[in-house]
Amino acid sequence: MMLLTIDAGNTNITLGVFDDDKLTSTFRITTKEKRTSDEYKILFYNLLHSEHINPHDINEVIISSVVPNIMHSLVNSIKKLFSVHPLIVGPGIKTGIAINAENPKEVGADRIVNVTAAFNKYKKACLVIDFGTATTFDYVSEKGVFEYTVITPGIEIAGNALSTNAAKLPAIEIKLPKTILTKNTISGMQAGLMYGYLGQVEYIVKKMKEEIGNDMLVISTGGLGREIANNTDTINVYERDLAFYGMKIIHDRTKESQK
Repeated sequence: MMLLTIDAGNTNITLGVFDDDKLTSTFRITTKEKRTSDEYKILFYNLLHSEHINPHDINEVIISSVVPNIMHSLVNSIKKLFSVHPLIVGPGIKTGIAINAENPKEVGADRIVNVTAAFNKYKKACLVIDFGTATTFDYVSEKGVFEYTVITPGIEIAGNALSTNAAKLPAIEIKLPKTILTKNTISGMQAGLMYGYLGQVEYIVKKMKEEIGNDMLVISTGGLGREIANNTDTINVYERDLAFYGMKIIHDRTKESQK
């Protein structure tokens, strides 16, 4: 069986292809709300062929999306290209994770697939930090209950706010300078963003550990997850493909329950 997993975020859409249980290929495209179903179809067709994957070999598709406005075109493109009805991560789907929230229906699909993958892989309390358009800190307990969340603006949003709202500050590449003692505007902005963000991450994790009162595995994922993880001891492990594996688990559980 070949499964296509699609993680539709506000900035990027990432795709992962599983051949049985092995993740064989991944792709990343920008999220544009005005793409038609035919545009998605051509785009997906070409991406798959670039890795010598025949679209006709895709048997199943699952989508995790936080961008409602693209879903009509996205779903229709899947039906046209693969002749399958995609499974959509949402309320009522089989995750194996209980959600202890005031309103479980408002918890984003991206966060559900992340904690599902983290708990199933490590079988212990985990804090998943997803560095995307927003940065989310999601805690799943040792019993597999999604308990707590913290949400902050993503680092790219912070960088864009600086260059957009301060007339003399330019758009910059977001990276960690060699030292916080910088001598020019661009390096100074990079230092402020990256070291400030590292400090924010470390404090939020510390505070969550204090209030929850137990130890937890801290996992980073998302666009800047590796860069942040490489520069702090607060994060234990970086998982690039966490969302893909979460969707694979949810897909398999849902299909099993339908037998």
